[in-house]
Amino acid sequence: MVALSSIQPGFFRIPLPEVLSDSTHGEMTAFELNTVRVRDADGAEGVGYTYTVGRNGGAVNAVLGELSEMMLGEDADAIERLWHKGWWGLHYGGRGGPTVLALSAFDIALWDLKANRAGLPLWKLLGGYDPLVPVYAGGIDLDLSVDALLRQTDGNLGRGFRAIKMKVGRKNLHEDVERVRAMREHLGQDFPLMVDANMKWSVDEAIRAARAFQPFGLTWLEEPTIPDDPAGHARIVREGGVPIAAGENLRSLWEFKLYIAGGGVTYPEPDVTNCGGVTSFMKIAHLSEAFNLPVTSHGAHDVTVHLLAACPNRSFLEAHGFGLDRYIADPLVIREGVAIAPDRPGHGIRFDWDGLAALTS
Repeated sequence: MVALSSIQPGFFRIPLPEVLSDSTHGEMTAFELNTVRVRDADGAEGVGYTYTVGRNGGAVNAVLGELSEMMLGEDADAIERLWHKGWWGLHYGGRGGPTVLALSAFDIALWDLKANRAGLPLWKLLGGYDPLVPVYAGGIDLDLSVDALLRQTDGNLGRGFRAIKMKVGRKNLHEDVERVRAMREHLGQDFPLMVDANMKWSVDEAIRAARAFQPFGLTWLEEPTIPDDPAGHARIVREGGVPIAAGENLRSLWEFKLYIAGGGVTYPEPDVTNCGGVTSFMKIAHLSEAFNLPVTSHGAHDVTVHLLAACPNRSFLEAHGFGLDRYIADPLVIREGVAIAPDRPGHGIRFDWDGLAALTS
């Protein structure tokens, strides 16, 4: 037995270098980072984290405190049992929101600890497939002018990206169409281009938008409507004529089952920091594989590169727009369209704890 001797939550509000916006969340000036450091009786450490787009971080921190009380002294190697203990122990007030975000961070920390103890990078501990993972730049750029959008795109190309996602969901559909047209003309016909509506539309509006985007050969249209409508997503898949990515706002394996089995998604898109952690993410990826679907990801690219590197049915890793790179020692390496899963033990993320602590002073 490897007993958990210490569980230490952390909560930090990190200003963004520039104000970001999308069609649903409005302007975002900061994101909130919740961390958890777990140690075992031998002194080995694992680190997990989750984040929000500016609210609820305090609630996540409170739940991490509850998890700490529940899990101290438990066997750190019994990750599946501890996941269920956390899920069911907090179930009545949970099943989503801050509860599952906190459980996700804790689960990531347990997997990091396990991989550190084994002396293996996380992607190899999870079975290993290929450390070179196709990656795209996830732009948060709805309010940029077309010229600024193209300049941002050129910057991403210069950083090694060979796939790009842009935001849609402006007031008038014709504005979205013209922006997508400009991007397609700028990038060329065969360049992987995705668009993200951030749940903006009704089902009928989403079908209309998807049909308008058909001439541009999109890799996918992401989150066309609210996540609470799997049947509506299935209509969009059937009638819209473009592939659909969805899942960043789904919070469990069982929610993904409704989408995948119901034909409501082409590219399942879990976020390891809010779907239940590594334990849940890998189950969702394998469920997708059983339905012959490619899995993608949302956010937390420094962790998720390991998970997709262990999945034969991975498609693209999202490199997220939040500025966490300033507070970690070794940011994600991207070369010619692929992200490289590191060979350091664990997930290899080493936070600048002093720099983060300065944000709270």
